[in-house]
Parts: sequence; C-alpha cells; structure tokens
Amino acid sequence: MVSTAYDGFPGAVGVSRLTVYDWPTVEGLPGGGTPHLHLTCTEGYVVTAGRGAVQTLTTSGFEETPLEPGTVAWFTPGTIHRLVNDGGLEITVVMQNSGLPEAGDAVLTLPQDRLTDPDTYADAVRIPADVPEAEQVEVARARRDLATRRFLELREATENGDPEPLAAFQRSAAELVRPRLDAWEQRWRDGAHAAAETTRAQLDALRGKDDGHLAEAQVSATGPAARGRFGMCGRLDVYPGI
Repeated sequence: MVSTAYDGFPGAVGVSRLTVYDWPTVEGLPGGGTPHLHLTCTEGYVVTAGRGAVQTLTTSGFEETPLEPGTVAWFTPGTIHRLVNDGGLEITVVMQNSGLPEAGDAVLTLPQDRLTDPDTYADAVRIPADVPEAEQVEVARARRDLATRRFLELREATENGDPEPLAAFQRSAAELVRPRLDAWEQRWRDGAHAAAETTRAQLDALRGKDDGHLAEAQVSATGPAARGRFGMCGRLDVYPGI
C-alpha cells in the first residue's frame, strides 16, 4: 500500500486573493501594482472581478495582456510584471512552490543602488508593521512608484535596442536571492517534489493492483489567515499553508 507523503493543496501551489492597488501611477494610469520578477516560480492569475491588464517585460520585449473576469494568465520566471487596474480589478493568484513568490522569490525593479546586497534591498522594500495603516500606505505607494520609474526606464532601454540595463537588473536579482537558495530548495522538496513523487507512487501502486491509498482519503479546508496585507501589487488575503 502507498503511504501518502503529501496532503497539501494540489500541485503544492500557493493561493492568495488580490485586490489591486487603485492608487494612480507615476505616468497617470488609474491604478497598478509594483513591478517585479520571480526567479524560480511561475505565477498565474485567475481574474474574478474588474478590468485591467498585466504589463510584462522580458528579453523578448514589452507586452500588455488585457485582464477581465474569466481571464487566466500566467508567466514564467524572469518575467518582470506589473498589474494595471482600470477599475475594481480582483484576482485569485496561483503561485508555484507553495506560494514562494510571496515568501521571498521576488525582486522589485528598484534602482541599482538598492540592489547592492540583501540588507540594503530588505531596507528598501520593508513596510513597517508597527505603524498606523496610513503610514503603511505611504511606504507601500512610495516603494511602488520607485520601482515603476525603474521599470519604465528598463522598458525604454529594451524598446530602444539596449539590452544591458535589463540584463544588469537580472544579474543583481539573481545575486540578491543566492543566500536563500538552500531554504527554497527545502520548500520545493517538501512541496512540489513531494506532491509529484506521491503521484508517481500512486500510479505505480495502481499498476500493481494496490489501491490501498484510497482508504487514506481526507478533506481539508481553510480560510484567510490574514486579510488586507500590503503586497507587491495590492491588498492580499493570505491563506495558511497554501
């Protein structure tokens, strides 16, 4: 009989509910999130309300993907992305590797002098938890606007045929996360790898006419562990263990 080694959310993905910031952006868009990339995780959007777009920048260039209720969009590691909120944009975010994008696998497009080392970067992106919400809003908005200005610079350089600014940002981002890789690998082993290995074992068992794992079936449910947390792109409802 197969011993169930993984009983977490399907595929070891993370899920959060995102209400995208409605603060006007530095170039006059009605609202939007903070541009950033992930280094080891694909991220997906399931749009549940409102209208907007996700703007992306890769070595292949700039793109804008419209978002409306029912749209499912996703992008792979290395994609700088930025949500634009045209009104009431709400998204269920699906994140690879047990939600690692919201637990460290993200680097904002800040100026190069904020990317020199992990401590400098951490100071630049920190939103204090022990201050009134109005002050948190100011910090989150200033952080977003700073990253947006750099994003616009990277976009302009790329569109003008100069790949070096984007490449320099990618190199800095990779260097910033290098000290965390062992912890990230353990998260992957405990999550996505364990989920895939459990499926492999179940397939082998069924081929061998062993259906004992079906007797281990269970049901789980949870609600948000935190509501309205300041995220990179908006206010987040965060679910424990997902």
